[in-house]
Amino acid sequence: MSTHILSRRVGVLLFLALVAGCSSTKPSPGTPAKSATSSKSPSAAAAKVGDACASNRRKCIYEGSYESGERNYAEQEAKRLNMAELERLRRSFGN
Repeated sequence: MSTHILSRRVGVLLFLALVAGCSSTKPSPGTPAKSATSSKSPSAAAAKVGDACASNRRKCIYEGSYESGERNYAEQEAKRLNMAELERLRRSFGN
């Protein structure tokens, strides 16, 4: 009976070690990329842009002209989001 319990526990530990080894983790911000091909991937490029935006938001602000209808859409969407937030605040404060 004890060998059965021992083998079950060993099996569980091996499974946990396998799962832990296969889990995906993000590298810390100061760690370089593992390979040259990973730095050329779209997600790596997006992460690099995201890091630049976090440190200096002015680098990420687009200062060009709007496309036709884009400005109107942006204003309407901003109004909609503001109204939704106002309603949420009213509900949370009971007004």
